[in-house]
Amino acid sequence: MKNIKKGFTLIELLIVIALLGALAVGLLAALDPFEQLKKGTDTGVRNTVSEFQGAVIRYYAIKNQMPWCGDADCATMEDSFNEGGVNTLDDMTNTIQNIVDTGELKTDFATLAGDATLAKISVFGENEGALVTVCFKPTAKSFVNDPNTKFDPATGEDTCTADPDPATNTCLWCVK
Repeated sequence: MKNIKKGFTLIELLIVIALLGALAVGLLAALDPFEQLKKGTDTGVRNTVSEFQGAVIRYYAIKNQMPWCGDADCATMEDSFNEGGVNTLDDMTNTIQNIVDTGELKTDFATLAGDATLAKISVFGENEGALVTVCFKPTAKSFVNDPNTKFDPATGEDTCTADPDPATNTCLWCVK
């Protein structure tokens, strides 16, 4: 009687390991983990943008003036505090506090959002007619290609054509 051992040879095991490695590399390349991280970050910023824009509109409904205005006579954000016309949320601590004081934002809104997220969000607005546009510059390709990424901060119009490359794109994703 022969002594036959059942099992795999070393060559067979190496081939299977090589195939699994090739599949793993292919899957990793298809998923692009850095792009997934950018999408996650952009989604968080988008949610903060929407939350802030809604809170500003509700504040206006309560007070009949924008939260950056000291009174109903101010016309634009420039009249209040920034001559450049573009204001980021990290510079708008008094505005955020005004909204928090009316109960339209959580007391820890700025803390939960974080300074990095607040610095990415730009606010454009006018007191008359409750016009407010809250935007951010997306970093993920899917957000750059989103139809909402069309706001041109230079003109204040929805005429921007987004560059497919997030690094050179100047168009902003906005909620109005």
